[in-house]
Amino acid sequence: MKKYLKEIIIFAVQLLVFYILPLFAGPTDMMGLVLLIIIFTFVLSIVLGSISKNIIKYFYPLATSVIFIPSVFIYYNSSALVHSLWYLVISVVGIGIGTGIYYLSKVIMKVIKR
Repeated sequence: MKKYLKEIIIFAVQLLVFYILPLFAGPTDMMGLVLLIIIFTFVLSIVLGSISKNIIKYFYPLATSVIFIPSVFIYYNSSALVHSLWYLVISVVGIGIGTGIYYLSKVIMKVIKR
């Protein structure tokens, strides 16, 4: 459990973004809220990709898109189900960028230590 603490914290923040943030939005603010949630998801996936060494980080995009589905029926209508695919794509791109940052920083640290 302690091994996956970083991943659990980021996943918990993602849950808060999906389920608590829409409580504060009005009915006319939903498109702005969706954009804000996409940006949060992108940033969280970059952070997870850059700080996690565990293989479980590659399951984050799928988990993100799956945990969004119940919020569609709570806060939005069924036409928002397509956003689940956007969260999957955005998370995959973010994990890729974050993993690239992680490996690039490892290479730079090796060069600096020489």
